[in-house]
Amino acid sequence: MKILVQKFGGTSVSTHERRIMVIDKIIKAQKEGYSPVVVVSAMGRKGEPYATDTLLSLVSKKLKDKNPLSIDLLMSCGEIISTVVMTDELLEKGIDAVPMTGGQAGIFTDDSYNNASVVNLDGSKVLEVIKQGKIPVIAGFQGLSDKGFTTTLGRGGSDVTGALLGVSLKAEQVEIYTDVDGIMTADPRIVSDASLIEEISYNEVFQFADQGAKVVHPRAIEIAMKENIPLVIKNTLSNCKGTMINNIGDINLDNIITGITHMSNRIQIKVSQNENKNNTNYTTLLGTLADNSISIDLINVFPEESIFTIDGKDYDKFDSIMNGLNLHYSHIDNCSKIAIIGSRMRGIPGVMAKILYSLNSENIKVLQTADSHTTIWCLVEGDFTEKAINVLHKVFKLGEHK
Repeated sequence: MKILVQKFGGTSVSTHERRIMVIDKIIKAQKEGYSPVVVVSAMGRKGEPYATDTLLSLVSKKLKDKNPLSIDLLMSCGEIISTVVMTDELLEKGIDAVPMTGGQAGIFTDDSYNNASVVNLDGSKVLEVIKQGKIPVIAGFQGLSDKGFTTTLGRGGSDVTGALLGVSLKAEQVEIYTDVDGIMTADPRIVSDASLIEEISYNEVFQFADQGAKVVHPRAIEIAMKENIPLVIKNTLSNCKGTMINNIGDINLDNIITGITHMSNRIQIKVSQNENKNNTNYTTLLGTLADNSISIDLINVFPEESIFTIDGKDYDKFDSIMNGLNLHYSHIDNCSKIAIIGSRMRGIPGVMAKILYSLNSENIKVLQTADSHTTIWCLVEGDFTEKAINVLHKVFKLGEHK
C-alpha cells in the first residue's frame, strides 16, 4: 500500500470551484496507485465565515486570555467544517470518504492549549479507513490531549498535521498544496525574474521558513526531516511540478546559492560598556531579555559592546526593560535581515566578500552580518530591502535557476 498524504490549505478549499480542483488532485493520486490521505485547513481567510480568525472574532478578549481550552475548541471548528464539506464534495463525485478530527486520526498531545506538542501518534484508525477503500479526510491543526480535550498545534498547524500523518502512516511523501507553485528563489513580488526551486534540502528550506518565507511551517519540516519523508510544495490551481524537499536537495545544481529571503521590521540595538560603567546589569542583559521572552538574533558580543537585533513588535517592552535596568543603548529602526541560503556554499571561500562588494557597489550599507554553514545574513536599512534582494539575486544568477 502506497500512502500519499495531501494537505490542502485554506485558499485551496475556500470555494466549490477550488474544492473541485482539490478532488482532481486526489483522483490523480489514486490513478497513480496511491492511497490518498487528505488533510484540510479551515476554509478561506479572515472575513470568510469559517476561517479561523473569523471564528476568533466571535468571542471576547477576556475568554481568549483566560480560557485557552475554549479557544482551542472554537479554533478547531473551521477545520472540522472543512472535512465534512470536502467529504460531501467527494461523495458527489462517487468517492467514499470519512471525515475525522485530529484526535480520531491518532494525533495525541499535551495540554499546552493554542500551541500543543505531540506526545503520541497512532495511525491505526486512519489505516482502517484506507483498507475499507475509503479516503480519510482529516482536520488539520488539531489533536487530542491525554485529558480528552481538543488542542491546536499553533498557527499554520495543518502543515504539521500533514507531516505527522506522513510519519504515523509511513507515507511515500507528503504533498502540501497552496496557492503558489512552490518555493521560489526570492519573493516574486520583489524580484520579477524569481524562479521555481525544483529540489531543495530540508536544512535549506528550514532556513527559508525560519527567515520569513511562509510557504511551509518550520515544524512540519523538522518532523519530515527526522523521518526522512519527502515533502512536496504544490499549487492547487495549476499542474506545476512544485518543489521537492528531501535530505539532499538538487545534487545537479551548479549554483552555490539556492535562494534569498528576508525578515523586515527588525531593530538593531547597540549597548556600549563605556556608557554603562559600574552597572552590573550590563553583563546579564542577554539573560534578562531571555527571561522576559524577548528573542534576539544577529548577536555580536565584543569586549566593549554588544550588538543584536529584535523584532519591532518587541521594542516597547525592550525599552521598558532597559529603562528599568538603567542601561543606555542606541538603536536603528526599520531594518531588514536578508538571508542568502545555500548548502553548497559550505567551504567555498569568498561568498561573504562577494555579497558585501555587490551591496556596497550599489551604495547599500551593511549594518551587520552573520553566517552559518548554509546561510549568510546581512542587516540593511529597510528602505534598501528590495534593492538589496534584487542585486544579490542578479549577482548569483538565481533567475537562471534550473
